[in-house]
Amino acid sequence: MKQFLLSEELDADGTVHIDGNNYHYLVHVRRLAAGEFFTARLPNGGETQVQIKTITHNVLTGKCIHDIDPKFIPQGHEGAKSAEGEKSASIAPIILFQALPKGDKMDLIARQAAEGGITQIVPFVSEFSVAKKIGAESQKFLRWEKIIKEARQQSGSGISTSLREPVTINELLYLWRELKERGALGLLFHHQGLEQKSLHSYLYNKPEIVVLAVGPEGGFSDREVTLFLENSFKPITIGDTILRTETAALYCSAAIRILLLEKNTWELKQA
Repeated sequence: MKQFLLSEELDADGTVHIDGNNYHYLVHVRRLAAGEFFTARLPNGGETQVQIKTITHNVLTGKCIHDIDPKFIPQGHEGAKSAEGEKSASIAPIILFQALPKGDKMDLIARQAAEGGITQIVPFVSEFSVAKKIGAESQKFLRWEKIIKEARQQSGSGISTSLREPVTINELLYLWRELKERGALGLLFHHQGLEQKSLHSYLYNKPEIVVLAVGPEGGFSDREVTLFLENSFKPITIGDTILRTETAALYCSAAIRILLLEKNTWELKQA
């Protein structure tokens, strides 16, 4: 179900004032009017319903309604919310280490990662990356943030997908070591023949965090593969075809998420 991500803080009485691009989205794109309700996710991650009180002078004023009349809640909303909330809370966060691809492919990767419930995207410059490291204030980075927000609003994802400033591979491995100390499992997607176990066996030990590393066009260099393996990443290959980098990120993260969501079922069968 569609949702709106509130970046504005609420007043003490639960009132919110929305202007700028967010105003344009709600009034001119969603075509909402005074008196109507929309689903919103608060800055703290909570979900609420907002009733539009007034639309004047390019400012929308709304009031968060907690005990909303059921007739204003779209059919299936409550059930979908509770089921997805419980599932999302029960699985390990998935972090995508994505080597910067060529052109605008990162736009698609960012959108699909947000729709697919990835917790964090960490772009990095690998040896075969054509794109160079960019800062958090660059137009590309700001566009990726906007794409992620739009994807979360469109998909209704309750996971707050964050985007880190692109890093070098050395900075990436430093971040990985911090995650590893918190119980993270590192998975290296690589199409060449490396000794590996199944995804099930890697996920069976209930990692606190799952980190997936995906290369750019041309994959990882031999030196990078060695670096990842020396830092405790586990190699995975899904299927016998060579995937585009933008396909690999979605394909692998979707497989991991589905296995985590269904973990109780296949654990039971293995037992």
